[in-house]
Amino acid sequence: MPLAVMRRAVRETVSGLPREFWWLWTSTLINRLGAFVATFMALYLTLDRGYSASYAGLVASLHGLGGVVSSLGAGVMTDRLGRRPTLLIAQTSTAASVALLGFMHDPVSIAAVAFLVGMASNASRPAVQAMMADIVRPEDRVRAFSLNYWAINLGFAVSSMAAGFIAEFSYLAGFLIEAGMTLVCALVVFAKLPESRPVRTAKETADEAGLGTVLRDRRFMSVVGLSFLVSLVFQQGSVGLPVAMGEAGFTPADYGLAIAGNGVLIVALQIPVTRFIQHRDPRRLLVVSSLLAGYGFGLTAFAGSVGVFALTVCVWTLAEIVNAPTQTGLVIRLSPTHGRGRYQGMYTMSWSLAALIAPLMSGVVIDRLGAEWLWGLCAVVGTAAGLGYGMLMSRLPAEEPAAQVPAAESPVVKVSVVEAPSVEAGPAVEEILLEAEAAAGPPPQVMPPTPAGPTAVTGPPPTAKSRAGTV
Repeated sequence: MPLAVMRRAVRETVSGLPREFWWLWTSTLINRLGAFVATFMALYLTLDRGYSASYAGLVASLHGLGGVVSSLGAGVMTDRLGRRPTLLIAQTSTAASVALLGFMHDPVSIAAVAFLVGMASNASRPAVQAMMADIVRPEDRVRAFSLNYWAINLGFAVSSMAAGFIAEFSYLAGFLIEAGMTLVCALVVFAKLPESRPVRTAKETADEAGLGTVLRDRRFMSVVGLSFLVSLVFQQGSVGLPVAMGEAGFTPADYGLAIAGNGVLIVALQIPVTRFIQHRDPRRLLVVSSLLAGYGFGLTAFAGSVGVFALTVCVWTLAEIVNAPTQTGLVIRLSPTHGRGRYQGMYTMSWSLAALIAPLMSGVVIDRLGAEWLWGLCAVVGTAAGLGYGMLMSRLPAEEPAAQVPAAESPVVKVSVVEAPSVEAGPAVEEILLEAEAAAGPPPQVMPPTPAGPTAVTGPPPTAKSRAGTV
């Protein structure tokens, strides 16, 4: 029985999504399966090239800075050139720059190319998120974003294990394998994914959402700010936690054992947790996930063994599982259809900026105040983010569901949104129409208006259902 229930749950989770989504999902999985460089970059610079830890941190920061710079530009490209061309440019540029990085030896050249890698690799994110919003129905988006996030973490878990074996053989091989797999992603996009950018009306073209429009959108920029706070906390799992464990006398193997729970839990729980949360109040989900993230890292201050460290990782991993699809769905809800690329670019920039600042912040706090202060600060930041989401979401209009986003694209869909709830009342409506028709009498001049009147407004149940399915 449990196996049958599990099969049914998996079938319900993956069913109903368009073929284009699964090709995009496949491209994401391939990309993350080949993400070796991010895993062993610090080891490559310090052990293989003999550079200092400070230089490795500088290169990591430059990589993050490249992502910050490209986020907005990639968002503009996504809206103007299209999702597909932006993905192809980003992925081919990533492949070329990663391969080039493997042949760099001079410290200045390594830093410069690492910056280019950060720019190129981050440029695909706004296009992926915008394309996913284009091709997936609003009611399925949280599920789709969750499946995509699951693919990212599954690929990362596999690539992290493979990176160690590849590094023992050849660091250069890791660079070239990642470049090759990124090219495979570009081929998948080129062969299987058509352009998904919605056709603009004349009014949408005239009212194009520029970067100024995004910056003036206070509600959305509040989400970007809160996203930055939450991502600052989550980044400590890869920047603050290993440093703090090292200073406490734990080995790199101990850190690897503790952090392994993050990937394992995401792969194991992302899909069932999404089934639990996809129709629940996003306000509560974002508040709870922010508090779990903050206090999950806050508990690290009391950790004195690998087991306790692993337990704290489990707490903030649950926050990550809930936060990622919910927050992405909120960003799509607040983004105009013809400005999704720019809005996604601004949202992506919040994470890139956190990846740039988090290493600097954690280093300064640990060196000057101690690791306990870093974990206490994480609890404070998580609490602030939770309060911020609570206040922000309380001001969102209740009558603005995600399914209304495409309604602005077509006046026909606007009618279907209103009529969809009344589909079950079809027989009662038909009785009223028949009574009205009988009362109107048999004169032929009365009959022609009947189909053009009520039928045009209500429509038969099959038509209403088909229209509601396209929302």
